[in-house]
Amino acid sequence: MDKYSVKLTSRALRDLDGIYDYIAHTLLEPGTALNLAGRLENAILSLETMPYRCPERKRGAYANRGYRQLFVQNYTAVFRIDEAKKTVIVVTIRYSPSEF
Repeated sequence: MDKYSVKLTSRALRDLDGIYDYIAHTLLEPGTALNLAGRLENAILSLETMPYRCPERKRGAYANRGYRQLFVQNYTAVFRIDEAKKTVIVVTIRYSPSEF
């Protein structure tokens, strides 16, 4: 089974930080924020094996351009696969119910 390296763009890292900050500081739920951040990170890192298990993005931003999506609780990580470099590039992480 092929292994892929997983990279997050600066935008995806900002998204992850923003999710944590919002839940920890705006909603005042630091424990929940830490738990969710851990789940998101673990799910994203799991893309090192079988990234094609995730569906292609068919609606919204990044649709029909070869991007895939990973759903984690109420969040969606959008990524593309560089097969030549065996790399998964996560471009953004968004709140799923939002229109993006």
